[in-house]
Amino acid sequence: MSRYFLILGIFLFLVSCQTNDNSISNKFNSTIPELLQRSPKIQLEKEWDYVQNTYADQVTSLKKNNKNEIALMNLAELFVKEARVTGEHGHYYPAALQVIDRVLAKPNITKDIEFRALLTKAGVQLSLHEFSEALQTAESAIKINTRNAQIYGVLVDCYVELGEYEKAVKVSDKMISLKPDIRSYSRVSYLRELHEDYDGAIKAMEYAIKAGYPGYEETAWAMLTLAELYKDQGKTTDALAILHEIIEVRKDYPFAIAAIGEIYLAEGKLDKAEEKLKEAIDIIPEVGFNVSLAQLYKIENRQEEFDAIMKEIFFMLEDDVQAGHVMNLEYADIYKELLNQPKEAIKYTLLEYEKRPKNIHVNKLLSELYAETNETDKARKYAESANL
Repeated sequence: MSRYFLILGIFLFLVSCQTNDNSISNKFNSTIPELLQRSPKIQLEKEWDYVQNTYADQVTSLKKNNKNEIALMNLAELFVKEARVTGEHGHYYPAALQVIDRVLAKPNITKDIEFRALLTKAGVQLSLHEFSEALQTAESAIKINTRNAQIYGVLVDCYVELGEYEKAVKVSDKMISLKPDIRSYSRVSYLRELHEDYDGAIKAMEYAIKAGYPGYEETAWAMLTLAELYKDQGKTTDALAILHEIIEVRKDYPFAIAAIGEIYLAEGKLDKAEEKLKEAIDIIPEVGFNVSLAQLYKIENRQEEFDAIMKEIFFMLEDDVQAGHVMNLEYADIYKELLNQPKEAIKYTLLEYEKRPKNIHVNKLLSELYAETNETDKARKYAESANL
């Protein structure tokens, strides 16, 4: 999983429409998107009770007054949180946007409600990889409130993804001056990593974790990011210790379980890797878990199982695309790493390059792909663009 999207997930949790057989019946208002039933392994007792009660309370409020903007925004923020916890992105992100746009379409809403709606909408657009649109939304929001730390966090995220790194550093400094918390330290960590200050990145992420509440999902997400940093520095013992610590507090946390599986995969402990990856897949439908398992099948030449899981991966990606999620780099990575089709990967990466030509990772990927196809001049061009 991309480190940046681990960090972005911290924001998406905090800024806080179709039905299927797993939906909880909405008795009050058919225009309100459904709350989907969580997998039993991620219900976490009181947390799931709280989510269900919050949903029911907001719907009841809307039954009494369908113009209740506060209830609508509470629902939108709940949907954003559920998207990451459950992995049901294709349902919850469109659901959140539907509710937010309903708020923004109302005449004479207060500036506080308008700001809250724009802030949350920008977060969803970031998650859908619509970075230019998210920036426009964030710029509208900051005209209303320049003293809110979260909106500067959105701007950091937008500038990072669009390759405006100096601007990202500037607004990150503003954010942490307003509120030094888990969100601001996480962004500092990623910016330091981009500048290859890995010790500084680890230190900042440790600050982020200390600023979080033990046992909260947002804190587990920050710990997961720290584990990824350690893993990339070759400190797998430290990474595994953190991942097991997460699971002690949040049993069956799928991202930590999958991360353990990915470490085992890198170490060649394929039986253990397969066990952990399948365990994570059984908890939530996260495409990245399936991609890692496909890598394992490829290593072991298990062609029938590889073909089957690739079909599932493409189905999941298409489902995300249909829900408005830009998945160009995910497709590129699959064609590069799993299917050994660099020309097809280049096609998808160029689509992303058109959207954000200054992004380091997009340029680096293009350089690698053109090197694979022996187009050295192009490889050199994008390699130069990938330097900070």
